[in-house]
Amino acid sequence: MPDVKTLLAGLYAGGPDLRVNRAAGGSVVQLCSDDGQVLVSLEAPRYVQVPGETGRLLGVDASADGSVWWTEVRAVSTSGEAGRLAGSVAGRLTAVLGGTTWPRNAAHTGVVTVPAQPSAPTASSVAGGSADEGGSGDAAGVDVLTARAALVIQDRPVVAATTWLTDVLATAARAEREVQILTPPGTRLTLAARTLLARMPARWVLRDEECGYYDGLSGTVLSWRDGREDQGGRFRPVTSGPDDRPRIARAFAAPVRAGSASADASVDHGGGAGLGGGEQQVLLSLRTVHPATGELLLGGALETAWQVLTGAPPAGWSTAEPVNLPWSRRQLTELARGRAREGLPSWITAVGHPERPALATVRVSHTPLGVEEHITLALGYSAGEAPPVDSLRELARALATRHHLATMLGQLRAARADLTTPAHFEPAPVPVSFTLGADAVHELGLDHALRAPAPAPPARLGPPVRPALHYVLGGGGDPAAGGEALQRLYRHLKTA
Repeated sequence: MPDVKTLLAGLYAGGPDLRVNRAAGGSVVQLCSDDGQVLVSLEAPRYVQVPGETGRLLGVDASADGSVWWTEVRAVSTSGEAGRLAGSVAGRLTAVLGGTTWPRNAAHTGVVTVPAQPSAPTASSVAGGSADEGGSGDAAGVDVLTARAALVIQDRPVVAATTWLTDVLATAARAEREVQILTPPGTRLTLAARTLLARMPARWVLRDEECGYYDGLSGTVLSWRDGREDQGGRFRPVTSGPDDRPRIARAFAAPVRAGSASADASVDHGGGAGLGGGEQQVLLSLRTVHPATGELLLGGALETAWQVLTGAPPAGWSTAEPVNLPWSRRQLTELARGRAREGLPSWITAVGHPERPALATVRVSHTPLGVEEHITLALGYSAGEAPPVDSLRELARALATRHHLATMLGQLRAARADLTTPAHFEPAPVPVSFTLGADAVHELGLDHALRAPAPAPPARLGPPVRPALHYVLGGGGDPAAGGEALQRLYRHLKTA
């Protein structure tokens, strides 16, 4: 672990004239210019004990046991020399302590002289537009700050839900700003990062040679607007036609499979069977409701799902990426209890072993019903591998009888086996099964739940007098049929 002397050696990369500041409760050390502008942020190191995390997030070889100290040195984009300054800080740390840096050619040990910077760089230096308000990176490391948006730049292959990004999202939400993450082409999101962006006012922006910028999740062409009408610059959709429909970037079109005809400008939003080169994902969305007792141990439903579908428990968990702690239900429960005493929910990420791509996010909250776990679990399968769809009934039985399952939706989709989200169109998941827990069936009425219009009668799970019900919606080969079956089931259950 980097000690104080080594950190000081690293911070002298800019010479004796730069100032040092602390932020984020002391977990971030900042190098600042004489006028207080943040140039480089050095985050507190995380001890990563989970195999495969370095390779998953950076695409580089990881140590065999996964035990490394991980720290990030982040430079603001508004200073031309800040990047070299960050490289010198990182290079000095590894020169003394060993280890490697990414990118490898960024590290050096020279002293970097940083010239005086403008006091208020504008968004035009980033997006080619203008802004009524601009600013250097704030305490969270934001590159451009306006009244309506916090723009951050991520020049890396995979954007993860790091401690820094989760803090930026939370800070921006409190200030009622939208976070806009600007990346180069080819960047992907981890499942955890995509889950966070879906829950917050946020946008993923990619540079594109043809249209300038586009949204990586919707394909909408974007442009930077200076915000004179709403007092805040930000990226916003470009519309056209009499109905002001958003334009879709050509770069967002699904990649052409080998041997198929060339793609045109349109985007096929059909089934998309075979997209991703035969790679597939199994997606589970499940909710458990536990009595709030002192003996409650969380994480059992997630551990059971992992065990049934992969043959092993999760490898690790954490409140951010990289996932650094070995799997422990007890530690997870202690975290949730501590957060609950402060009146706050808990959000964690879990990963599997490197040989089977699997990742989950879990949100734990206290409600009038009890302690609820909202779990999203994704598992990746390469071309030629058969996803364990047939095991979902066995899993549903285990969750319903031992882990207070309320609902579980199983889906299959054609997408990357490594579980990252690329900036191009991917087909929607196809529902394959839905499970109602015993309490939910009891509240709806067993007779009503049994009469639901499903392709096959539901399987009863658990005690005959108070069963859970497992509905099979299809095998995943017909997207339209699976979606229609789920909608019919939902409409029937809502009538109770």
